[in-house]
Amino acid sequence: MRTTKLLATAGLLGASALTALLGAGTAFAGSGDSGSSGDDKAPTEAGTSFRTAQEVEQGRRATAGASTGDYLYWSFPADAGQRPTVKATVKLPDSAARPSGATWRIDVYDGLRRRQSCMYGTQSRAAAPDATSVDLSCTLRTVRAWSEQWANDPLPGTYYVRLTAATLTPSDQGLPVSAEVEVTSKEVGGSSAVDGSLAAPLVPGSTTKEAAAASDDSSDEENGSQAGQALATGEPEDGWSSGWWSDRWVWTAAGGILAALAGIGGYALTRGTGRPSRVPPGM
Repeated sequence: MRTTKLLATAGLLGASALTALLGAGTAFAGSGDSGSSGDDKAPTEAGTSFRTAQEVEQGRRATAGASTGDYLYWSFPADAGQRPTVKATVKLPDSAARPSGATWRIDVYDGLRRRQSCMYGTQSRAAAPDATSVDLSCTLRTVRAWSEQWANDPLPGTYYVRLTAATLTPSDQGLPVSAEVEVTSKEVGGSSAVDGSLAAPLVPGSTTKEAAAASDDSSDEENGSQAGQALATGEPEDGWSSGWWSDRWVWTAAGGILAALAGIGGYALTRGTGRPSRVPPGM
């Protein structure tokens, strides 16, 4: 009877502990949600180079007016464990002035300006003659907290989106278009977690800014201005985690608790329920 009660108590404690741990894991995962508050406004223009890329938060839709042939740049932050998806929509002009057979394309670069490949999505698409818009998308690989120097894995830091018309005829140059870009992320969790982390996220411009501040030349002010343009200040809502948290912590702790409960249950089953009989004296 005592053994049954002990096992039942251990089972209840184990279930409660697992529920608490899984709830904590969900809370931590939810803290990295790409959505943001509605106080900040999304940009209504785009940059024309990496240095002038407009920063956009994940979960917000950036808009811009441009002309065919322009290169449009935006930047966004992505942290370890996230799998970003970039969606872009190009709204074409009236049919009378619509580009004939133009092919639109989006490319994503990391903080080192390395082009990142898309896992899936329509990265390039030709506009149909009767189309009023062109939809593009690119889902990146999961951002890793650490990687080998020779690898091209996505790492925490700033990412750049470039939208442009890849093929145009001379008559299509300069026609007005409008563009919309939105970045969302899926929290992948411990299935893609790795040991190790970067000393700092790949945010371009920080080294340039420090060098400009330490310089005593007469061009300090000009260099500082350029550094300020190059510096990307965007970061996740809760700051950079650098991969310190993943749901592997939850499952590791849950495995330890289950192992301890199994040990208690095994001891209760094997120790016996009766008292050892005394041996009469002289036997």
